[in-house]
Amino acid sequence: MYYGEFGGQYVPEELKKELTIIEKAFNKLKNDSEFKNKYLYYLENYVGRPSPLYFAKNLTDYASGAKIYLKREDLNHTGAHKINNTIGQILVAKHLNKTHVIAETGAGQHGVATATACSLFNMKCSIFMGVEDIKRQKVNVEKIKLLGADVIPVKTGTGTLKEAVDEAFKFFLKNKDVYYLVGSAVGPSPYPEMVKFFQEIIGKEAKEQILKKEGKLPKAIIACVGGGSNSIGLFSSFLGEKSVEIYGVEGAGKGINTGKHACAIVNNTVGILHGMKTYVMENTDGSIKEAYSISAGLDYPGIGPEHAYLHKIKRVIYKSVTDEEAVNAFKLLTRLEGIIPALESSHAIAYGLKIAKNYKKEDNIIINLSGRGDKDVETVLNIKK
Repeated sequence: MYYGEFGGQYVPEELKKELTIIEKAFNKLKNDSEFKNKYLYYLENYVGRPSPLYFAKNLTDYASGAKIYLKREDLNHTGAHKINNTIGQILVAKHLNKTHVIAETGAGQHGVATATACSLFNMKCSIFMGVEDIKRQKVNVEKIKLLGADVIPVKTGTGTLKEAVDEAFKFFLKNKDVYYLVGSAVGPSPYPEMVKFFQEIIGKEAKEQILKKEGKLPKAIIACVGGGSNSIGLFSSFLGEKSVEIYGVEGAGKGINTGKHACAIVNNTVGILHGMKTYVMENTDGSIKEAYSISAGLDYPGIGPEHAYLHKIKRVIYKSVTDEEAVNAFKLLTRLEGIIPALESSHAIAYGLKIAKNYKKEDNIIINLSGRGDKDVETVLNIKK
């Protein structure tokens, strides 16, 4: 599937065969009422959906602008939005009679969610994770192991998310008996559309909830973007609403001008990464540039193909937030609302605070709180004063 010029399947022929099998199964199952009912059963009874849409009064008073609502994906089982997708794709894997599931992870949340779903459905699980991210996310690494999954350290390159994806795809290519459960809205088709399908529940709920609470649509919605699964999940139900401004927030790291960032959109270069055509961070020689963000989940040198398309047609506005701004938002939300956000989500919080004052007090905005921040407390505490 292509989104304008973006997306596609830029992979070896052997892998295309496997992807075609997955795509046919997904296209059949997404329209199957029994499959959908089973998926929704687990979302309600295991994940704990619907997740609340919370009016953050203290944060609203601080920002002195529009009412700020938080879509509380941090309250899902495993503490993030990732479980929405892993439950769905595990059911696809079961339909295909797969017994071994592999996945990549950066922040560890997708690794935990995949290991959790594999435990639930009694499937072998292997998680590829860069050595740098293993250091940053010790708690999630131990959770993955407790859940019975193997953690496979990836030592190549920068030892972060890009390399974890590289190694997972290599393993997938050599081992046809496995199912590769991609965690973000990236990679070759059908992964971006599958991940979106299983994350659309975020936007569907948020739209219904805000109309019930406020009787009108939000003026703006905001979500962080690495590969872009939580964001495309929220955006999906609002893309057709022209009155709603939509913001995706990338990680500006130490600042765009320093080169130490994870802003693929800013780079404005189209290339091939992990089997898809999209905006990528590229060196002058055409090699993929190292991405950097304090947030392991945003530390990715590309962006999902639908996000690339939405940027090109100017339906979504993509901005960026620095490490410092994200950490400040992390501390602020913790202090004002008693909610510890993931550093990924803190980027969205930071940008939401910037734009809230641009609206009237009777207006409202929604920020996707994609995950909780237990995993990031050590990182924040270790920042040099």
